[in-house]
Amino acid sequence: MRRVNPVYPFRPPPELAHGRGSAPVVVVGAGVVGLTVALDLARHGIATIVLDDDDTVSVGSRAICWSKRTLEIYDRLGLGQKLLEKGVTWKVGKVFFRDRLAYEFDLLPEPGHRMPAFVNLQQYYLEEWLVEACTASGLVDLRWKSRVEEIVPRPDGVELRVVTPEGAYRLDAGWLLACDGARSTVREALGLPFLGKVFRDRFLIADVVIEGFAMPAERRFWFDPPFHPGQSVLLHKQPDSMWRIDFQLGAEADPEAEKDPARVGARIRTMLGPEVPFELEWVSVYTFRCRRLERFRHGRIFFVGDSAHQVSPFGARGGNGGVQDADNLVWKLAAVLEGRAPDSLLDSYDAERIPAADENILHSTRATDFITPRTEAGRAYRDAVLLLAKDHPFARRMVNAGRLSTPHSYRESPLSTPDAEAWAGGPPPGAPAVDAPLADGSFLLQRLGGEPTLLVFGATPPALPGLRSLSVPAEGLAAERWDAKPGTTYLLRPDQHVAARFRQPDPARIEAALERLWGRTHGEGSGR
Repeated sequence: MRRVNPVYPFRPPPELAHGRGSAPVVVVGAGVVGLTVALDLARHGIATIVLDDDDTVSVGSRAICWSKRTLEIYDRLGLGQKLLEKGVTWKVGKVFFRDRLAYEFDLLPEPGHRMPAFVNLQQYYLEEWLVEACTASGLVDLRWKSRVEEIVPRPDGVELRVVTPEGAYRLDAGWLLACDGARSTVREALGLPFLGKVFRDRFLIADVVIEGFAMPAERRFWFDPPFHPGQSVLLHKQPDSMWRIDFQLGAEADPEAEKDPARVGARIRTMLGPEVPFELEWVSVYTFRCRRLERFRHGRIFFVGDSAHQVSPFGARGGNGGVQDADNLVWKLAAVLEGRAPDSLLDSYDAERIPAADENILHSTRATDFITPRTEAGRAYRDAVLLLAKDHPFARRMVNAGRLSTPHSYRESPLSTPDAEAWAGGPPPGAPAVDAPLADGSFLLQRLGGEPTLLVFGATPPALPGLRSLSVPAEGLAAERWDAKPGTTYLLRPDQHVAARFRQPDPARIEAALERLWGRTHGEGSGR
């Protein structure tokens, strides 16, 4: 049975009556990233208007692989359990060369984490849940069938012209968050070019319903398989007996011809065998893009997710990177709106997320070069590596079927206080917090929440104004993962990255690190 998307009604906004309105924050794009931004702002008590030119969620599964860090973010926002219950949990990947297994890997070999390495879930489910959560917050004004046609940046905000089925109006936004994807109308209106490259090779995505298909929940990637010789294929399991299959097509493939259901069906039958019944749900053809904007902040406008950067889907870095953009930006914008931090704090969005995008682009480009070698010498090298991988660990490190998404560590962030003491392990300044079970049955990340937190092991935290504290024992798995002894102290940012760490809870040093976390030690920014 083919899926039927919900249709959200257009409701005439009050601005249509008198032609103009205003809002402190406007989000353009009600996809995963835009809705995540709006929900996170709502959790901070900040109202938004979200504009989208459509009236439904995404068509087709699209982004499906949600990484551990992204799952932790959604757990903080109240959606983590739903993802776990509905999604397909996995951590094992297998790489095949021709008709044999080259090697397999485990993305989360150790126990003691609330969230798994990955959960597979169709993007439309996540978007539906985000719409429900945004609506329930009472702080998100979702405006469907609302197209942004004109953008006028100003020193104190952004003027928009919004076109609806019942007319147009002007909207003055204090801040504009462009979450409108790879074909961003905001980016086009500002004439901002991408830096990077587009690869010529084409890939076919197919969502296929296969009832009773006996295959474990794991990532499978084939190079040059017998059922698709000379090319590559990727397979992922999804909920509802849905399977995602990606077929490499080659640079000369005709996108429209390749989307023909009869042609797609023939490819799938060759892969699965003629005796396996299936139903084709959704098909798309794409090319690799590895590129980004030069800057993500432009005055009062911020680009988030695919509107700012694009990568190939192998490695699950697109959707996860966009959610982590949102996680990085929202607490900073909230702090500025609430008067707790200067405007210059927002410059750290570029300082932190541009290196993260570059890291994703680098991994994505390397994966693309390995998956689709451009020369015969490149193909010979790749095939030799795959042949050696079965028996030689050194060769496995050279195989690249898409290095899977991991969170970026803000090592060079201006918000981080460098270590002044010796550490044998634990998350350093800039790194994301590491989860671990606690004695009461909860998990550490659940206890951290979404505000600055002082985490102290085996000691009483000092009482500091405006800073929440949490004390945990200096023993057990949490202490081991954090290299903790009695008195070990970590200052965590609202996005659960480490801002600073100390061997003893010195109030003066903690307060200095907190000032740095809020961007109060670098002077006022230009806003660019």
